[in-house]
Amino acid sequence: MSLAFAFDSIPSVAITGRDARFPVHRIYCVGRNYEEHKKEFGITDRDPPFFFAKPADAILADGKDIPYPPRTTSLHHEVELVVAIGSRGREIPLERALRHVYGYAIGNDLTRRDLQLAAREKGRPWEMGKSFDASACISDITPAESAGDVKRARIWLKVGGQVRQDAHTADMIWAVPEVIAELSTFVELREGDLIYTGTPAGVGAVTRGDRIECGIDGLGQLVNSVV
Repeated sequence: MSLAFAFDSIPSVAITGRDARFPVHRIYCVGRNYEEHKKEFGITDRDPPFFFAKPADAILADGKDIPYPPRTTSLHHEVELVVAIGSRGREIPLERALRHVYGYAIGNDLTRRDLQLAAREKGRPWEMGKSFDASACISDITPAESAGDVKRARIWLKVGGQVRQDAHTADMIWAVPEVIAELSTFVELREGDLIYTGTPAGVGAVTRGDRIECGIDGLGQLVNSVV
């Protein structure tokens, strides 16, 4: 098959301890999956998880610089546990959900908060607030068998050495198996999918020159600087 023009290589993420890389198919994100983060936005009800997407080529590896995006004056950090899917499935039963997990990573779901809130106020989609270049920072993926107990891991983020977010994955409203099961009722999950599972309280703005450090117990760290 010939192509009408040259195309970039498939986006992929490094895998801890392995030469092979994880090819990215789609990126799904869960909104408002920590109770304290929901309260930051004045929301207290417990609705089913809802999802939005980022393009696969929005990923930005550990150690890479974050280019400050255009059309915003309020770029926010959001540290998240990322689930890497290793086998496909639709309508996945809750008790089988973790069988579809290849591994886990640390993510930073960067957000143009001013654009997101303006769209929300008008009842419009969030895409331009969420789905932009280099908006899905991600660490190397740790295979599930080496990841430790991600269900109860500390999750944190620092800006310039100061702690901004500090919580535990056990604080998630919808746990990883529930997120996978629910998402698979909307789409067929496939090998290469990434799921950003939501952020705890403490989100805030970053600016050029800021060094952002993220960590989750058992998964190492993710470090990026804004330029």
